[in-house]
Amino acid sequence: MRPLLNVLLASCSLLAASLSAAPTKDQEPDASGYGEIATTVARMLESAHYSRTRLNQEVAPAVTQARRVLDTYLEQLDYNRLFFTQQDIDEFATAYGNSLQDDILLGNLEPAWKIYDRLKLRVAERVDKINQLLDQEFTFDSNRTVKINREKEPWPANEQEADRLWAERIEAELLQAVLAEKTMEETAQKSGGNTNNVSASASRPPRPPKETVKKRYERLRKTLEEETREDQATAFLSALARSYDPHSEYMSPRALDNFNIQMGLSLVGIGAVLRTDDGYAKVVELVPGGPADKGGKLKVNDRIVGVAQGNEDFEDVVDMKLDRVVERIRGKKGTTVRLQVQPASAVDPSKLEVITIVRDEVELKDQQAKAQVIDVENEKTGDSRIGWLTLPSFYANMNQKGQQRSTTQDVSALLKRLKKENIEGLVIDLRGDSGGSLDEAIRMTGLFIPRGPVVQVKDTNGNLEAHNDRDPGVLWDGPLIVLMNRGSASASEIFAAALQDYGRAVIVGDEQSFGKGTVQTLLDVQRFMPLFAQSRDAGAVKLTIQKFYRVKGGSTQLKGVASDIVLPSLTDQPEIGEGSLKNPLDYDEVPVRNFNPTGTIGDLVPQLSSASAARVENNPDFAYILEDRERLLERIRENLVSLNKTERLSEIEQDKARREARLAERKQRQVPEMVAYEITLDTVDAPKLAQVSLDKPPKRSYEEQEETEDPSAPDQEEPFVDPVRDETLLIMSDLIQLQSPQPVTVKANVAEPSAP
Repeated sequence: MRPLLNVLLASCSLLAASLSAAPTKDQEPDASGYGEIATTVARMLESAHYSRTRLNQEVAPAVTQARRVLDTYLEQLDYNRLFFTQQDIDEFATAYGNSLQDDILLGNLEPAWKIYDRLKLRVAERVDKINQLLDQEFTFDSNRTVKINREKEPWPANEQEADRLWAERIEAELLQAVLAEKTMEETAQKSGGNTNNVSASASRPPRPPKETVKKRYERLRKTLEEETREDQATAFLSALARSYDPHSEYMSPRALDNFNIQMGLSLVGIGAVLRTDDGYAKVVELVPGGPADKGGKLKVNDRIVGVAQGNEDFEDVVDMKLDRVVERIRGKKGTTVRLQVQPASAVDPSKLEVITIVRDEVELKDQQAKAQVIDVENEKTGDSRIGWLTLPSFYANMNQKGQQRSTTQDVSALLKRLKKENIEGLVIDLRGDSGGSLDEAIRMTGLFIPRGPVVQVKDTNGNLEAHNDRDPGVLWDGPLIVLMNRGSASASEIFAAALQDYGRAVIVGDEQSFGKGTVQTLLDVQRFMPLFAQSRDAGAVKLTIQKFYRVKGGSTQLKGVASDIVLPSLTDQPEIGEGSLKNPLDYDEVPVRNFNPTGTIGDLVPQLSSASAARVENNPDFAYILEDRERLLERIRENLVSLNKTERLSEIEQDKARREARLAERKQRQVPEMVAYEITLDTVDAPKLAQVSLDKPPKRSYEEQEETEDPSAPDQEEPFVDPVRDETLLIMSDLIQLQSPQPVTVKANVAEPSAP
């Protein structure tokens, strides 16, 4: 039996709604009918999920699947265990612990409403108490500490214990705000005394620390008050799906549109990436070639205060949830949206500007595959010309007719240009690639191997099927490295595992990849609802229906893909990966599939690894990474932050001194010279390629563009350092020599001892 179409393998969270929100709906549906949707979603999970677990089935001693739903919902609403008390939890368990399965299957969402209403009450009560706390004076001279992450801590026993925990937490947040203000003032003095140059927006002065903390929690209260029953139902249905495994998910119509945008890398809107900044929707990036970019009036750091559809009146969007703001900005192609904007360059913050933009299709080009040609000097093995291909995800446009956007299509175009540039080896950078389309993972694997099985897939009945590359052609048969980290998941793991099993590529990076070995499919909920059910857009369920396995029989579930050559990195820690998530499926194995390995690159790994280990040992940047990782892991283990201002300032000064010493050392150190030329899908046929600097960081995805109040964060002018990239290039240089017709002995690229 063929697997369901449109099989998806996304492992990590979807892009934030601010990056890709749903098109504006003519009318947002109300909460009526969500009981029918809940019943349908539950039946879909019971009958079609890989585990086939019923809600009343025991999944742990004295714990049913329904109780796991309740626990997942509570943890989702209050993940840091600070608003609810153990008394609340006990009350919920008594009221719903033994009957929730009946409520769900009967379409009764009253338990979800009541729990959410209790959360709103607890938050409102807590915000009032926080405001009272902040009226006090704080000396920050105690020796007390506070836990940073309470996700694994018990719920506060009662209101009195919650008050104590919150008193410490607010003191810690206020101290953080005080330290951030101090650092900002010092930075402003270095830049001529203008604090506006370093504030979150150039159009406003910094807010006093107490007001910053107050505003934060007032915004939380307002956000919860604005939540509709539909929002609450969506949250509960998401908990219902995620109680089965970390990757099953209920998607509201808005979230489903976001997912389709991510997979197709295109949307209809104005082409602006937004982020919440002090209650405003702030522009953090303009998509090149988008309507806003072409118009030239909307600028980065502008803050949007109002949105109007065509000639209608403006709607105030200050303190509105970001996904709601974006939903109002998005719309149908060719329609007009007017933005009321507080310009970043305005001397007077009260001065507003109206910007009119016609919506159009926008390509998310930063998320497309891209490449570089890098010339590497290596005194030990000679100079090399290396192709570097970066792949953010395994995307595919599954919904639009006509020209299809796909990973394999784009990679093929880039690779053909790289070959024209006479590259000698190819590195495929999958760091942070969270997956995507199963079909694209299989098709792209086929660019590097002749026909044969790529991955095995098993359904809940135990039926095992191989997915094959049926194209005998190979686009690149030269030296190949796949670079991964613990953020590389699902489709990335299928691709890397197949190339490793075929002996076709050396896997370099973290000790292992993410460890997601499950297959999801999207199912339209409306299709499974009774004929008499209320007609409405019921969203979709991303449902785990299969597990995938390597052609050698092992699963990537939990274990991931092990690197042939491990390089130190900050991401290589057990807190990142499938094993750190709730309710993951187990690891298992299936029989080996018959296939013909096409390479013997594994035979070269010991020599490559030995040379790399010698270089890593003598590379100060890797020593810095190991030092930082140990310090980070220690902080995670301790899970404490000091409430003493003097101690915190001392830590900040130590971090600052450490950065400055490293900067000074790097300036004195000689590194192999590398010249790079960029290839994008827009320039793949250009006569000449533009030279780019490897000292600048790559564009970050939206999730990484978070505001920070950390006063110890490095200054923006610090050069970008990527020792993992640089060492991978040297490994490739070694590999090129080993696979050349007349290979030379590879030696570690380290300084020779000086004569006495």
